[in-house]
Amino acid sequence: MSRVSQARSLGKYFLLVDNMLVVLGFFVVFPLISIRFVDQMGWAALMVGIALGLRQFVQQGLGVFGGAIADRFGAKPMIVTGMLLRAAGFATMAVAHEPWLLWFSCFLSGIGGTLFDPPRTALVVKLIRPQHRGRFFSILMMQDSAGAVIGALLGSWLLQYDFRLVCATGAVLFMLCALFNGLYLPAWKLSTVKAPVREGLGRVLRDRRFVTYVLTLTGYYMLAVQVMLMLPIMVNDIAGTPAAVKWMYAIEASLSLTLLYPIARWSERRFRLEHRLMAGLLLMTLSMMPIGLVNSLQQLFMLICTFYIGSIIAEPARETLSASLADARARGSYMGFSRLGLALGGALGYTGGGWLFDAGKALSQPELPWMMLGAVGFITLVALWWQFSSKRLSSGMLEPGA
Repeated sequence: MSRVSQARSLGKYFLLVDNMLVVLGFFVVFPLISIRFVDQMGWAALMVGIALGLRQFVQQGLGVFGGAIADRFGAKPMIVTGMLLRAAGFATMAVAHEPWLLWFSCFLSGIGGTLFDPPRTALVVKLIRPQHRGRFFSILMMQDSAGAVIGALLGSWLLQYDFRLVCATGAVLFMLCALFNGLYLPAWKLSTVKAPVREGLGRVLRDRRFVTYVLTLTGYYMLAVQVMLMLPIMVNDIAGTPAAVKWMYAIEASLSLTLLYPIARWSERRFRLEHRLMAGLLLMTLSMMPIGLVNSLQQLFMLICTFYIGSIIAEPARETLSASLADARARGSYMGFSRLGLALGGALGYTGGGWLFDAGKALSQPELPWMMLGAVGFITLVALWWQFSSKRLSSGMLEPGA
């Protein structure tokens, strides 16, 4: 085995261990924020939505700068620093009794994510060959789902005792992740050339096709982020206990572990990436619209199942599509900018979703936020279809398996 092949093989295992620690640390804390501050402390959903949206916007909106800096200086220092900042954010959240302190803790968490997320994604693009990326992203998603359930179960159990224990556990996991990266991550460069930060940013901004694609995904993410805000609140409201939230993540894990990889393998040679993305988004949209009309946990979980199946179809295609459109000369910058849609969609989805949820309750129209999100999903579908229509695409650019 050549040194390059050996590095790729070892790199895969490193990425899997690193990803599991990050997912566990995140899901121990974040799914329970809306339960803690809306249900237990009686805050308005808008206040919590602002906090979650701020974290999303800071992490993903500034990710292009984190990626560009990583292109210049390498992945390791950015990742370690970001992990420690995320741990500091969780420690601050443990003592948050006013909205401004919760917002500040989410800001710290977001800055940490800005530093570690783009270089971690760029490492996947660097270490995994193009023909294997779709499958590897599927494996990472399966791992995400399993980690989400384990994290949510652990967090729900700790929440029975003290929310500070929840935050402390998340902080410790991210400190362990920083230590793991500090000890074992080689000083790899992300890009094929060592370019100034400004050059990497400029290269991305001049790529109109990539910029259009990223901004189009804003609507997709407005739907996707509701697994952290409105869906847990709905499950809690109907079930009458926050313990039921863990079953939502158990559904996701079960579906992902059984369906995600087979669907990705089956579809990657039969359908174009953009068609898989649009099919998944359609399922997510159709499942979200009736949620405000259900009144039983069984009906709600059935719709959540459909939503997760849509996500299972869409998400590997979205990640692979982003990687296939990235320029190897500025991988970190491209992967950072690819998160801008998540930044905008997360900010709008959290704050707008929280506001609409409160408004729907005040107007006795619980279906209001879900119908509005459904409309956003259909608009996004039309925008994706327009962008990837045959008249606008270069021939063969995004063929299956590309």
